[in-house]
Amino acid sequence: MTQHTTTAARSAQDLADEIGRLRRTAPVGNALLETAERGELTDEHLRRLIGTEAQCHTAELAAYGTMLARFPHRPAADLYLRLGRLVHDAEPKLESCARAFSLTPDQLVRWPSERAAYAFDGALSYAALHGGQAAGALAMYADMQVYFSGCSRLVAHLRAEGTKVPEEFLAYYEDDPDDELCRLALDVVQDGLERGDDPEEAVFHARLVEEGIGDFWRAAAAA
Repeated sequence: MTQHTTTAARSAQDLADEIGRLRRTAPVGNALLETAERGELTDEHLRRLIGTEAQCHTAELAAYGTMLARFPHRPAADLYLRLGRLVHDAEPKLESCARAFSLTPDQLVRWPSERAAYAFDGALSYAALHGGQAAGALAMYADMQVYFSGCSRLVAHLRAEGTKVPEEFLAYYEDDPDDELCRLALDVVQDGLERGDDPEEAVFHARLVEEGIGDFWRAAAAA
């Protein structure tokens, strides 16, 4: 794990700026996009992406429920209820995506099996169980910023190259972060800071989650 030194921050925006700086100076990368840009992308890579995504959904729903139980007040409760609904509502679309690649539910059980496919899950679960309110919310903000941008860039590349992929895949992965939800996440961070949360802890957990997303892409690219 990469070690980072952060500066004390007083506001949620300060922390968002800090993780943005870390993202620029030590990018987590997107190995799947790099594979596509080299012209080496195959259906198996995309199948592994769907499989890794399915494992993440399981961890996300448990993590959001845990954080809701730990922080049942507003605005934190609003954030985790909305995130849980977002993942829950995405399940049918992911199932359609899997069927388009001839993946059955049984095939998606504990697959892919490599550690990298579960790194994001571990970082998210760690934040949910041990991070403060600000830490969990900043991790969610970082997740939305990095994951959605990576998906959008991948789909844009596939479209630009005329790569033939199922429409279900494009419909699932061609999405942008919800600006309102991102603002809500920062509101929850700010509320946590005002309750006395450690800003350095928040940056630490957010960075762990971002590094987990880097592993998420590496797991898909490992075909």
